[in-house]
Amino acid sequence: MRDRVIPPGGLQRLKNIPIMAEIKLENSSSDQTSDVAESITRRELFKKGGKIAAAAAVSSVFSPFFIHSVRAATKTLSFWQFYAPNAASGPQGKWFEDCVAAWNAKNDVKVALQYVPNNDYMNGSKLQTAFASGHGPDIFIISPGDFLRYYNGGVLTDLTPYMDEEAKKDFYPNVMRTREVDGKIYGLPMEVEPMAMYYSVKAFEDAGLTDKDVPTTWDSFLETAKKLTKGKQFGCLFETTPGYYQTFTWYPFLWQGGGEIATPDGKKSAYNSPATVQALKFWQDSIKQNVASRNYLGGGVWDVVANLASGYCAMQNVGIWAVSALRDNAKDFKYGVFPLPVPPGGKPSSDLGGWAFVANAKGQNPEAAAKFIVWALGSMQEDSIQRVVDWCIKAKSDVSPRKSAMDKGTAAGGYDSAPMKMFKDVIFPTGRGEPRLAPEVYKAVSDSIQACQLGGTDLKQAAEQASGQIDSFLAGYSGAPML
Repeated sequence: MRDRVIPPGGLQRLKNIPIMAEIKLENSSSDQTSDVAESITRRELFKKGGKIAAAAAVSSVFSPFFIHSVRAATKTLSFWQFYAPNAASGPQGKWFEDCVAAWNAKNDVKVALQYVPNNDYMNGSKLQTAFASGHGPDIFIISPGDFLRYYNGGVLTDLTPYMDEEAKKDFYPNVMRTREVDGKIYGLPMEVEPMAMYYSVKAFEDAGLTDKDVPTTWDSFLETAKKLTKGKQFGCLFETTPGYYQTFTWYPFLWQGGGEIATPDGKKSAYNSPATVQALKFWQDSIKQNVASRNYLGGGVWDVVANLASGYCAMQNVGIWAVSALRDNAKDFKYGVFPLPVPPGGKPSSDLGGWAFVANAKGQNPEAAAKFIVWALGSMQEDSIQRVVDWCIKAKSDVSPRKSAMDKGTAAGGYDSAPMKMFKDVIFPTGRGEPRLAPEVYKAVSDSIQACQLGGTDLKQAAEQASGQIDSFLAGYSGAPML
């Protein structure tokens, strides 16, 4: 039994870090020092254009980095993540350890895992501070939500030259879209994490409901939540803490009504729309009607064991990772999974989150780091495919990002259970990749959700204000496309 569950992708909440200009590293020793050439404001960065403008695109409330480094080749590559070595990570930590051990047994350039606690990696500034000081890891993992910080900062290695065509085509297009720029691949995912609704069978039965009463529309969802709200049990639970995870879980409700954050060309905001207003209202109504809690138990709203299985809520908005969390930590708990409800005239949609391996282009040996990543997750070799299978149906519970691994995992029975079958066959086909946004755009969206959900702000006013902030930022943006 694990004493905690590793939270999913798409949820990094990062803190302010001062904006740095160029940092030059003169050597690669462990005690290397870096000199900050100058500190400049974000507005000054935008005026400089070119690569500086790209670096500026990842600034504001989140730190950018634009680093030139000169390093000698190394025999050991550092690999930062929040799984291993750490006994509490259970089978997920072991998967990482086995992966690295298999590589090290056959290669001169070794890989060394460096465990970074969840909060430091996801919610803190450790990774960003490391890059700003010239000590960024050679290999690390990121979600699409934070892709542009690193791509626009010039620290992601193009993995395309190290992959063969068959392997490139083996990854699902809707999974890779937010990890590619101009047809080049900059991250290889180990998982796909769609969002859904989970419900407690006991809570339904106690309210006189069955699986035939599973809500399919926003209105019926709120009505069902009212019936399930009693005593200390809330009818439903949505994320209320501001951050990447909250916006990640909210996006599908925007998309269901045809809403978008920006126009297709990425030059103007599309946020001030009826679809935005109704999505903000849906979450706001759940709080106003007292059927959803403002708080949560356990590690967060991603924690299904502490919230749904404990009886704190009867329905919970959470992702596919909750299947293995319940399997490993609450095996006797009876639950069901259903697709996210939709608004009138809306279409089903889900957000496809998940973490990906990436290589530091300014690291000690980017070529070796890229080769490791492709060997681990992106080749057509049997061990590479099996490694993805093992992560998605054994170490964890995920949809596979690769067609070959999906087929193999299905043949092995990994998607036979009702919840996994629901995710694979019904929810995954309706999904789109977690948006990759510049931090300024993400922040505008996040602020509007918070203001409406918990603050009771006027919905149209919040959408209009956020849209204006997005337009102001996009007028000077020159980084990779936001998707």
